[in-house]
Amino acid sequence: MTRLSAEMLAADTVEPITTAGHAQLGIAVLAGIAVIVLLITKYKLHAFLALTIGSLALGAFAGAPLDKVITSFTAGLGATVAGVGVLIALGAILGKMLADSGGADEIVDTILARSSGRSMPWTMVLIASVIGLPLFFEVGVVLLIPVVLMVAKRGNYSLMRIGIPALAGLSVMHGLVPPHPGPLVAIDAVGANLGVTLALGVLVAIPTVVIAGPLFSRYAARWVDVPAPERMIPQRPSEELEKRPSFAATLTTILLPVILMLSKALVDIVVDDPENAVQRVFDVAGSPMIALLTSVLVGIFTLGRPAGFSKERISGIVEKGLAPIAGILLIVGAGGGFKQTLIDSGVGQMVLEISEDWSIPALLLAWLIAVAIRLATGSATVATISAAGLVAPLAADMSTTHAALLVLAIGAGSLFFSHVNDAGFWLVKEYFGLSVGQTIKTWSIMETIISVVAGALVLLLSLLI
Repeated sequence: MTRLSAEMLAADTVEPITTAGHAQLGIAVLAGIAVIVLLITKYKLHAFLALTIGSLALGAFAGAPLDKVITSFTAGLGATVAGVGVLIALGAILGKMLADSGGADEIVDTILARSSGRSMPWTMVLIASVIGLPLFFEVGVVLLIPVVLMVAKRGNYSLMRIGIPALAGLSVMHGLVPPHPGPLVAIDAVGANLGVTLALGVLVAIPTVVIAGPLFSRYAARWVDVPAPERMIPQRPSEELEKRPSFAATLTTILLPVILMLSKALVDIVVDDPENAVQRVFDVAGSPMIALLTSVLVGIFTLGRPAGFSKERISGIVEKGLAPIAGILLIVGAGGGFKQTLIDSGVGQMVLEISEDWSIPALLLAWLIAVAIRLATGSATVATISAAGLVAPLAADMSTTHAALLVLAIGAGSLFFSHVNDAGFWLVKEYFGLSVGQTIKTWSIMETIISVVAGALVLLLSLLI
């Protein structure tokens, strides 16, 4: 059990910070979320500040003493950052090293060189899925857009036929597969097993990305037939390098943390003896922090050195990789504070008690809550964090696999219908030179397909395992 999940369960056993009834707590939740939505959408306040103020508003409406609300919020913030902060930082360093060394370009160029015209959409979704494993969505978009535009222009393809598969690969990885921030926070919040969640996430991701990527791109290309905008084809990072890492070395470095974490999950299932020496070794090597740290250290020799980087250059890459994630860490931390305020106010227990009388499955409930928050705030991360806090008590009596599926249901719901209040919407619109209507017909519908297909697959798996 993770540190955060242990603290979460401990919080459920202590006296709530308020004695409010279900009606007042329900109003408090709606008011807290409404404050967050209003501050983010209307007043364009940073999500960190909005989540902080929303947590205080939630406590106030629930009738809790302000000092106890502050204590709950800061405890949740600290526990969340402690649980996932190092992982996000290591992932950012690996992603920056992958981009600056030309390793990402090497993978892209190698795969494209072996692809024919008809298989190009499938090639793009493969590239995006592999590249998207260690990269944040926005970083992946910036990295892959030049490739998408160049392939579309040189091969005379419809931009959507090439672009949608790439975006689908990145988005599915971002929402469903750790070590991305959203899934990591949800795993911590519900006390799910990371290795099992990773394995099931990949299982759900494959058919989802096929349907939302190459298959849907056929229709998207008919609805929106636009050429690649010349002004948006920037210089690629590796064009400034004299040499870059090999394809095999780069791919091995990217997949190393995934292999280590999956190996740990497999050994835990096969051996199932905490005292066994082999299992203890894999428990350490396959822990998220050690797996990512190992990949970063290996990357120094497999990515940085082959690119001709000096020790000073590698140190600079690490520093530059960490700088952009300050905002992400604060948002994730504040989301953890909001979650803990929900739990300490008794909201989680309220959801658990009310849901016992409902016929709606817990996984579907988690998906619907994440969808509602995603539509309201535009942020997949905020939706994941908030929904995880609300449904976390439902995981208490779940099996290991169903707790992992609960995480995936939340992740799937958090991707539903990106629109004008989502930064990713505008990123795609501007890079591809689309109108608002064209972006909705392509990007927004693609996100909805991902959410619905992944949610349906999660429900199907819950019946089978």
